[in-house]
Amino acid sequence: MTIRLPAADGTLRTYEPRPAPLALSPGAPFTSRTVFSAAHVVADPWADVSPDSPAAVDWDATLAFRRHLWSHGLGVAEAMDTAQRGMGLDWAGAAELIRRSAAEARSAGGRIACGVGTDQIGNASPARIRAAYEEQLEVVEEAGAQVILMASRALAAAASGPEDYLEIYGHLLRQCAEPVILHWLGPMFDPALEGYWGSGDLDAATKVLLELIAAHPDKVDGVKVSLLDARRETDLRRRLPDGVRCYTGDDFHYPELIAGDDQGFSHALLGIFDPLGPLAAQAVRALDTGDTAGFRELLDPTVALSRHLFQAPTRFYKTGVVLLAWLAGHQSHFAMVGGLQSARSLPHLARAYELADGLGLFPEPGLAEDRMKNLLALYGVAR
Repeated sequence: MTIRLPAADGTLRTYEPRPAPLALSPGAPFTSRTVFSAAHVVADPWADVSPDSPAAVDWDATLAFRRHLWSHGLGVAEAMDTAQRGMGLDWAGAAELIRRSAAEARSAGGRIACGVGTDQIGNASPARIRAAYEEQLEVVEEAGAQVILMASRALAAAASGPEDYLEIYGHLLRQCAEPVILHWLGPMFDPALEGYWGSGDLDAATKVLLELIAAHPDKVDGVKVSLLDARRETDLRRRLPDGVRCYTGDDFHYPELIAGDDQGFSHALLGIFDPLGPLAAQAVRALDTGDTAGFRELLDPTVALSRHLFQAPTRFYKTGVVLLAWLAGHQSHFAMVGGLQSARSLPHLARAYELADGLGLFPEPGLAEDRMKNLLALYGVAR
C-alpha cells in the first residue's frame, strides 16, 4: 500500500508506510531519571462550541491517555502548555483536569505534577498576581499532586524588575507544602514571556533564577528549562545546588541532555514525550542499565520528528501532537479545543505522519494510514 502526501511546494509524492510498528511494551517507572510527559487534552468533537467558548473536554479519552503514559512508567505533567493552557483551555477547565487526573493517578499508581499559574486573570497588579497563583496552588495541593510553578504572562507584563519575581516566587515557595518544580518557558513557546525573570539578557535572567533557588533550596525539587538552548541548559544544570534537579524541556536536544556527561545529566519534562511515550520509556530503561549507547540509538532518530512538530511558531506544536494521538488510535477524531487542529498546514501534518510512521510509533500502521488518507481527502487529495 502507498499514500500520496502533499509537499510544501504543492506537489504530491508517494510514500510507502512502514508495515509493522516498533515493538514497545509497558513497564515500571525508571530508576536512573525522573521523566514526565506533558500530556495533551482530548476535545469533545460533538460539543456545540465556538473557538471563544470554554473548552469541551472528552474526559474518558483524556484520562485514558494518561493511563497509557503511566503504564509505560512515565510521569504525567498535567495542565501545562501541552494541554493548551492559555490556548483553548481556561483555568476552570484546567482545575477540573487537575482534579480528575490527580484522582486517576492515585487509582493507577502513577506520578503526577500539575501546573500552577495565573491564567484566570489578565494584566494585574503584583498583589493580584500573587493571589491568582495562591488560588491555583491550593487546587493542586488539595488534589495531592506535585506543584509546577508555571511562568506567568501577567507577571511578565507587570514586573518592573527581578525584585518582583523574587518577591512573588519567594512568597509562594515559603507556603508550598512540598518541593516544587520551577518552570522557565522561553518566548518561542509563548511570546508574552519575553524578558522573564526581569531581563531579556538570559545570563542576567539565569542569575535571578539561581538566586531564587539558593534562597529556598529545600522548597525546589527542580527547574524545567524550555529555552531550546542545550549549552545554556547544561550551564544552568552545573550551577544548581546539590539535590535540585534540572528537567529538560528542550524538545530539540533532549537525547544529549538526558544522557548527560561526566558532570551530570538532565531529567525530563517534555511535550514531545506525549507522542514518543512508549519509545522514550524504552530508551530510558536502557539508561537504567547503564546502556547510554542503546539510549541514544533509540532516541536520537526521534529528534527530526520533534524538530518538525516544534518548528516556529513553536507554540502550535500541540496540533501535531494531537494529530499523532489520533493516528495512533488514542482518540477517535482530530479535533482540538479552540479549533487549533487548523493551526498547522496540510504539508506540515503530512510530514509529521511520515516521520512518526518511519519511527514505528503507530501501533496499527494500517489504521494510521487509513486515517491519514481520510484527512487528506477532506483537503481534496484523492484516495
